[in-house]
Amino acid sequence: MLPHKQIELRLQQAVRAVLPEADVLAVLVRPCPDPKFGDYQSNALMSLAKSRKLNPRQLATDALAKLDVSEICEKVEIAGAGFLNFRLKPVVLAQTLQAAARGEHLFSEKAASPKTAVIDFSSPNVAKPMHVGHIRSTILGDCLARTLRLLGHRVITDNHIGDWGTQFGMLLLGWKHHLKPDALKTDPIGEMERLYKMVNATGEAMATVRDAARQELVKLQSGDGENLKIWREMIALSEKQFDEIYSRLGVKFDHTLGESFYNPRLKPLVEELVVRGIARESEGALVIFFDDIPSLKEHPTLIRKSDGGFNYTTTDLATLEYRLKTWQPDEIIYVTDGRQQLHFQQVFAAFRKWQSQLPSANPHLPTLAHVWFGSILGEDGKPFKTRSGETVKLADLLDEARERALKIVSEKNPDLPEAQRHEIARVIGLGAVKYADLLPNRQSDYVFSWDKMLALQGNTAPYLQYAYARIKSIFRKAEETSPAAPKRSEGGNIEHRTLNIELAAAEEITLAKHLLNFGLTLEAVAEEYRPNFLCNYLFELAGKFTAFYENCPVLKADSAVRDSRLALCDLTARVLKQGLETLGIETVEQM
Repeated sequence: MLPHKQIELRLQQAVRAVLPEADVLAVLVRPCPDPKFGDYQSNALMSLAKSRKLNPRQLATDALAKLDVSEICEKVEIAGAGFLNFRLKPVVLAQTLQAAARGEHLFSEKAASPKTAVIDFSSPNVAKPMHVGHIRSTILGDCLARTLRLLGHRVITDNHIGDWGTQFGMLLLGWKHHLKPDALKTDPIGEMERLYKMVNATGEAMATVRDAARQELVKLQSGDGENLKIWREMIALSEKQFDEIYSRLGVKFDHTLGESFYNPRLKPLVEELVVRGIARESEGALVIFFDDIPSLKEHPTLIRKSDGGFNYTTTDLATLEYRLKTWQPDEIIYVTDGRQQLHFQQVFAAFRKWQSQLPSANPHLPTLAHVWFGSILGEDGKPFKTRSGETVKLADLLDEARERALKIVSEKNPDLPEAQRHEIARVIGLGAVKYADLLPNRQSDYVFSWDKMLALQGNTAPYLQYAYARIKSIFRKAEETSPAAPKRSEGGNIEHRTLNIELAAAEEITLAKHLLNFGLTLEAVAEEYRPNFLCNYLFELAGKFTAFYENCPVLKADSAVRDSRLALCDLTARVLKQGLETLGIETVEQM
């Protein structure tokens, strides 16, 4: 067990001895914000004391009297109003690194109580090209899935594509009367987009076109064979485009259950909500009111429109019911832009109201989380568009990232073989785009800047990828200069002559302590759905490694020190690689 987990477990036992009724699972240990006070800190006793009207410092004193971490830490200190500060013993720090060097862990542990999480992300619309707006949901959702899986949780990813609705009436009408087969063959998404825009624009001016489109939609919804066949072809062509983009991004889904999958469930769902008194008629529509929820009192939600049609709320309630029954999740996470905050507040409130009235009501409904994000802006501070003012297509964005990266790679390493330069450019360009998206607080808008995201300096993916490649070059030099140097095993780890890690220099100790916080960072990402925590951790790791490497000779050190410092290099490279992989970013061994 990692040192901070041992401290946390023993602190929970000490608190239980003093406050037997307390929820000790809330007693957590986290990295100390200021290293001069210690390595780890817990502020949990202050909230426990406040809720019981106790003196927090006295509670900390009482808990400390029951706490024995003497073989792990130096003397534990009480600070401020009741903080507990812990400083690891040097021998424990070295032993933890040695265990990592042996491959026993990489500074993180699997969750003691694994949960099942469903993550709903990306969700493009059929017959439309994926655009730059899809990248935030896709990259963020994929990173959360990778993080939870790394921590040992069961993750189910579901791409809830838009494959049903009024737009198909216009698409069907356009397909039947204006389709250009050659254009469909060469650029199916472009042709379907053209058809939709043409019919939509004509329909705005001509009632007969609107009526014809509605008739096509009714025929589709009624199961007309011809319309169903065309509709299925539209989906197949769209999914081919989606799969090409996801393949480039390295993103995979366990399920792709679109809106149409839930269509047969909508009518019985609405009927049940009416029978249970959850929905009632208002001006010809069926509505759920939230009189008991102050924040939603003025925001009722429709589940059936006055014309009898269903909407996103109806579909999302059916989706929630299906996921609950099929996968029994502990948590369901929706990753969408911030404009949908009210919608998901309504859906979650309606779902809880509904489930609480079922005869076999589940007292432990899953946690429902709307993980929302801000917009991507151009350098003019306005929504990111092409120069002609159109939405940026995702495929074009990825192409440009690769081309810009290739130019940089070719300038810096013109002697590398062309195929290698193209592969490095692919990895760097894609990584730069992903990292720029994950680095900001997800709830903030961010400015899209090619120059910043592709820079080899600063908090960027290329900087971190270069830090990893630089460490790999150290081992190539080690093997060239000494036949007895540590070798890489088949699994890629370093086979050391000794695992006796010695930490004497301040920079070695600082780097080592930062490595220990990798798992805690992953846990924070999972708990708060914030990949930027991991981005900043890796950036700090690269900086601390640079300080270590500049101040602590590695290859020129004496044998024992050399091996110890090579082990630190290796562990840093492994954490950088795993951390970037968790962000969905690849690494290369040479840049």
